[in-house]
Amino acid sequence: MKLALKIIGRFFLVLFATLIIIVVGAWGALKLAIEGPSTHFREIFVTSMMESSFGPNVIRLVMSEEEIQAILDLNKVIEFDEITDPSLITIMQKESEDKQAAIVRDEETEEESLDPDGDGIEIHEISGPMYHGYLMIVYDPSRVICGTISTYAQESSGMTLESIINKYGGVAGINGGRYEDESGLGMGGYPLGMVFSQGSLRHVGYPLILDEETGEYVEDPEPQETTFTFCGFNRDNVLIVGTMGPGYAQSLGVRDGVSFGPALIVNGEPAVYNGSGGGLNPRSAIGQRADGAVILLCIEGRKTTSMGASMADLIDVMLQYGAVNAYNLDGGMSSSMFLNGEEIVDNANIRSDRTIPTAWVVLPQKEEG
Repeated sequence: MKLALKIIGRFFLVLFATLIIIVVGAWGALKLAIEGPSTHFREIFVTSMMESSFGPNVIRLVMSEEEIQAILDLNKVIEFDEITDPSLITIMQKESEDKQAAIVRDEETEEESLDPDGDGIEIHEISGPMYHGYLMIVYDPSRVICGTISTYAQESSGMTLESIINKYGGVAGINGGRYEDESGLGMGGYPLGMVFSQGSLRHVGYPLILDEETGEYVEDPEPQETTFTFCGFNRDNVLIVGTMGPGYAQSLGVRDGVSFGPALIVNGEPAVYNGSGGGLNPRSAIGQRADGAVILLCIEGRKTTSMGASMADLIDVMLQYGAVNAYNLDGGMSSSMFLNGEEIVDNANIRSDRTIPTAWVVLPQKEEG
């Protein structure tokens, strides 16, 4: 009996010592990353962590709020004052002239096509020094809608991207807007900001606040924010990007839209940003060309093959593919893209497939005639 207790005691002693070594090692590595000789690495590391769900809790262990904010201010996108001018978009719904797409040659007819299967969608593989992803171009903007779950509540679950696409009978899609996700533990059932879907204002949601008495996060009984950074298609199928409230969005005839941000391009002008405009993370974005074609972009991240993209990277890609207006969507573990039932980009939550409240869904191509 004594021998058994002695062995058990030694086991737990070794286990405790090992845990101490791991914790001290992790702490040392974190301190080195933040206080090391490379200012650029420190800024990228901190901004990347602060944009993730659980990362802020880690960074706050070794940095004050003032130090964190100073770094974020050195690497951020400056918000636009302008809102999209719809007259800059002329809906063409024609085949793309973007020669960067993979051109497929029919050996029988010797014809070349950017859209060989005739589905009105192009897929481009995107890569940069630190990222890899895919870009989808949808010729007809009327096919792109905001898909959403039926009811919203903090304690309820959202749906996976694939499920939302299937709910609307869609053929493709990417994730949508912001939602309540405290410390990465949110269930995806409560959107933040505005949600428009198929012509209706479905939701106006405000972030939760900390109740100091109970220590729980609750709805603010007197929310001060009356405007949101927002993107949405109007009834003329023009993507409207800017900061506005629900009443103004309705006056613009918004049919489908979500909130996240920041705006990346407005009326052909790229956003001004400090540093890299943000950390390296999985990203999703939506844009529109002058001919009306919709650009859906999804970047992989937090992988050995793709660390992720910054806001500056998103702006560069959107400009490269002709976006007149573009907007950053929810990123991180939510970022994913589907086409015809296949998940092209996957940044799924390690717990399970990520559940979300909104998504951009591409409906089937309309039949001619």
